[in-house]
Amino acid sequence: MACSIAKVMAALGDRWGILVMRDLLLGLTRYDDLRRSTGVTNATLSDRLKSLEQAGLIERRRYQERPERYEYLPTGRGRDLALLMQAMVQIGDKWRREEELEPPLRFVGAGSGNGLKLALVDEDQEGLAAEPEIRIVAGPGADELMRWRVELGRDERGARRAATAD
Repeated sequence: MACSIAKVMAALGDRWGILVMRDLLLGLTRYDDLRRSTGVTNATLSDRLKSLEQAGLIERRRYQERPERYEYLPTGRGRDLALLMQAMVQIGDKWRREEELEPPLRFVGAGSGNGLKLALVDEDQEGLAAEPEIRIVAGPGADELMRWRVELGRDERGARRAATAD
């Protein structure tokens, strides 16, 4: 499928894969810590760790010989998911605020201590995008199905933009 979202989701698998990657990106590396943090069963955690390793998102490294024990570390590809995690945190925090709940996690600048958030950047100008609206177009790698999705949804997206502008 010519879809970047589908590619990432295939690598992550399911909600357990996402939660395991969350914890690995937070710095948890040991099986028992991952199990405690996620509350996942041993069978599911073992399966997700194998899947994430096969997808190239993590590497397994032995840290003890007797008994044999391993730690799990994000690869470069796994560290790429930090952007996805940060986006999910921003959205989750917005939803929590609607429920009058405080954010459970914050991203802050290491030097300044100021909060950080993701923003849209104009890739040609390399600055913050001046227009908050986003137009979706088929990219050079789009297949026929992706072009169909983009075309079919264009009118609906336009109607939603017009409705929210009023």
